[in-house]
Amino acid sequence: MSTPPTPQATAATRRPRGRPARSGLTAQQVREQLVRAGVALLTERGISATPLEDVVAATGLPKGSFYHHFGTKEAWVSEAIGAYGQYFERKLQRHFDDPTLPALQRLQSFVDDACAGMARYGFTRGCLVGNLGQEVNQLPEAQRQQLEAIFARWEDLLAQCLGEAVRAGDLNPAAELHTLAHAFWIGWEGAILRARLCRSTEPMTCFVTHYVAGLPRA
Repeated sequence: MSTPPTPQATAATRRPRGRPARSGLTAQQVREQLVRAGVALLTERGISATPLEDVVAATGLPKGSFYHHFGTKEAWVSEAIGAYGQYFERKLQRHFDDPTLPALQRLQSFVDDACAGMARYGFTRGCLVGNLGQEVNQLPEAQRQQLEAIFARWEDLLAQCLGEAVRAGDLNPAAELHTLAHAFWIGWEGAILRARLCRSTEPMTCFVTHYVAGLPRA
């Protein structure tokens, strides 16, 4: 699977349009504000329900700043996807690489953290990657590939964690680690969707309980 150009690389070759903001912020700070707003809004709503007016309103910046830094909504979405992917990868590494916990407990630690986050935001925020995946028919091919590449990276990180469980004697050495990791993220995205619908973390904990119970033990 090919990996699309990074948003940073695309931005570096694109000539800005519009006027820069007269906000006292540096160009980099303005750009970061717009990307942060994108991550928050797209995590809550997805693309089609996020007009540019809401983006600039969330930052207090003029619309000209948006066009100056991104030019198009598509370019802005791509950068927000990249930022979210990097943020979530760091979160996964923090949990899955935690040397103080056995490997399978690291997965539970991630789940507990995710449940707390869902409750903290009143079940208004899900997974940006999962949200946009539900709008796949509206996405350009480059963004579809960008989302799929992020999922593949998450699967790699979980497979590495499960590999530690194998080496610790907690899982069967014959376990298909990448298949198990692939199955986790498919089920997890569905659990998040159901949790938002019923405004409860029960679907998330239910899924993980059955997922862990079904892992091939040593």
